[in-house]
Amino acid sequence: MDDECIHGLEGKLCALCYPKVVTEPLVPVKKTRAPKLSSLRDPLPTAATPAARAARPVRVAGAPRPVRAEKVSTDNVDEQRVYHLTHISNLAAILRDGCLFANAALTTRPAVDISAPATRESRRDALVAGTDRSVAEYVPFFLSPNATVWESIRAESTDPRLALDAHGSEAFDFVMLVSTVKKINDGLAAVTDASTTDDETPLVPRLVAVTSGDAAGSLTRFGATPATAERMLQTLRAEADGAMILEAELLVPGSVPMELVTLIGVCNDNVRETVRGILKASAFKPKVAVYPPWFHSSADAE
Repeated sequence: MDDECIHGLEGKLCALCYPKVVTEPLVPVKKTRAPKLSSLRDPLPTAATPAARAARPVRVAGAPRPVRAEKVSTDNVDEQRVYHLTHISNLAAILRDGCLFANAALTTRPAVDISAPATRESRRDALVAGTDRSVAEYVPFFLSPNATVWESIRAESTDPRLALDAHGSEAFDFVMLVSTVKKINDGLAAVTDASTTDDETPLVPRLVAVTSGDAAGSLTRFGATPATAERMLQTLRAEADGAMILEAELLVPGSVPMELVTLIGVCNDNVRETVRGILKASAFKPKVAVYPPWFHSSADAE
């Protein structure tokens, strides 16, 4: 008789002391046949190119390539501020006219004209690309309150574009008439919609143009359609060092109604009170704000 295990069971009856060896049943291996080739040139399927993989689309010679969707810019240029500089002595006449006129539309010269005669002539000769209009037929706006021509006045530095009157004036003698791209575009669209001929044929829409630099410059590029003007603004705003936007201009054809001017920027409280006095005789009541940084040379901040 076999000896008992520690659990009191005889022989090898204890499953704990003598566990049974479990043998796994054999699993029959299925034989796989190699795929039948239609010809000796057919490649064998590999891991990289399994036989069950969907076939790639075949491009037919001469067929047009699929068009990829263009990336949509997230830069909203509508809120870009634009700035028209004028001497405070000109403000009363502008308010009486009810609008800012392009240089070519003026019947009398401003009380203080900051443009040199040569500058006015070059702008009369230069055409806005894609149009038959000269630059002088547009009202110019800066795209920055630190535009280079304005900086020349602030710093009292020589600039051939400026008249002697501008050189002899202090920066606080000027005011900034401010609007936005959206405000101007909406205003021009409203004027175009309201202005129709007797046969109800809509007039040609008035479109702004955006330049890459001085509008009279020979190398200056123009965006003179809604799409190209928007792209030009996006390019200027995205530039790393911001140098181009200091030279760039937004041009508005013909005239700009004063109701599109939302803000008048001035240098100090005394000028603000003077401007408010001028506005009392006018139907236009834009906000008048004191913002000294616009009127000090960039060299003063260093």
